[in-house]
Amino acid sequence: MADATSPEPELFPEDWSTGLVLVAHPDDPEYGMAAAVARWTAQGKKVAYGLATSGEAGIAGMTPSTAGPVREEEQRRSAAVVGVDEVRFWGYPDSRLANTPELRESIRRSIARYEPDIVITLWGGPDWGPGKPNQSDHMEFTRAVAEAATAAGVTAYQTAPDPAYIVDVTGFTERAVESLAEHRQYLSVLDPRTPVIEQARAQVSAATGPRGGLRHTVGFRDLA
Repeated sequence: MADATSPEPELFPEDWSTGLVLVAHPDDPEYGMAAAVARWTAQGKKVAYGLATSGEAGIAGMTPSTAGPVREEEQRRSAAVVGVDEVRFWGYPDSRLANTPELRESIRRSIARYEPDIVITLWGGPDWGPGKPNQSDHMEFTRAVAEAATAAGVTAYQTAPDPAYIVDVTGFTERAVESLAEHRQYLSVLDPRTPVIEQARAQVSAATGPRGGLRHTVGFRDLA
């Protein structure tokens, strides 16, 4: 995590035109990253989403066969809010991802399909902060993305709690809130006592804090 010796982050490079966001589950792009995506699509950049799973294990009290299609549709609506109209689900089992040759091949195919200038994925470290452990699916998937992107010769980044780069998302956080709030059934079960829009606003606020003299930012590190 960040400490007094950590260098100030640089501005994230934006000299690219096509980006590919690869994540493990529906809603993974929405916890902060969506604000950066909204900025980029507003600039005219093309961004596509690839998801390893449909998040079918993510809604308590709902069978996977019911939850999967619900979560896919919520993700499509969520992506549309930030200007993403290409969303693909690869059908891997939720909560059982592993960095296998098969998964790396799916990532390779996605990279070949879109020929992106950059790939973006989630943080793959063991935790997000004190008392905030990362999920196994995220860690396994990020390792697979790192290997596949390196093999494909594509520059890749991961979101990061201690970033080397920041995106100025001032003016785009409300779009990210609206995007996360599209996961209505998921969030309403996750915290039935808090209105979905309030959950979304709190999560996006926590993920887009001030850095480098900027009011709202999303942070990234190189994926190695």
